[in-house]
This record gives sequence, C-alpha cells and structure tokens, in this order.
Amino acid sequence: MQEAITKEIERLKDENVLVIVEGKKDLNALKTLGLKNVEQINGPLFKFVEGIKQKKVVLLTDLDKEGKKLYKIIKSQLNSRGIVVDDNLRKLLASARISHVEGLDKYVENGNRKRN
Repeated sequence: MQEAITKEIERLKDENVLVIVEGKKDLNALKTLGLKNVEQINGPLFKFVEGIKQKKVVLLTDLDKEGKKLYKIIKSQLNSRGIVVDDNLRKLLASARISHVEGLDKYVENGNRKRN
C-alpha cells in the first residue's frame, strides 16, 4: 500500500495538481513529500472555493468524522463550479487506514526506508 501511495504522490507532483488540505501540519507534511501546489483551507468556504481556478484538484481533508463532513461540503461546492475532484490518493489513504494527512510524510518515509 505504501508503494501505491508513493506512486500516487509522484503522479500528483508530475501533474502539479492543486492539493487542498485542512491545516498547517497537513500542508507541511505534503510539502515535505515534495508536493509544491498545496493550499490550506482558509476563510469562509464559499470564498475559498471561488478563488480556485484549476479544473481539477485533490481534496485531502482528514478521514475522521469532521474531515469527512468538510470533504462533502467542499466537494459539492467544487463540483457545482465544474471543478473535478481527484479522489485517488484519498481512497488509497482510506484503504491504508490513514486518517490524518499530517502523518503522511512519516508513513511514506518509513515505507521507503524499509524498501532500501
């Protein structure tokens, strides 16, 4: 599973897809993994969504109760503006039972160490 997650992160880096996260620790974890196009949710949701110009994004809220609720709200708003939400990484994290994005960098680094 770690290898699939690493490959998906590499794909997102190559495609420079905007990744939207909840908090500063989430943002830092993804930047540590080399993702450059990461944005933290800030301000009123409707204004945040209005500011997104990309046609495709990754919405990476935590997979806990609050994160799932936030995900549904934002995804609905994005879709209503014609923005596609790429769920591939989110599905991989759910399969690996990773519920908090802020620990993703450690998860990937540990997997890479075990393979080397």
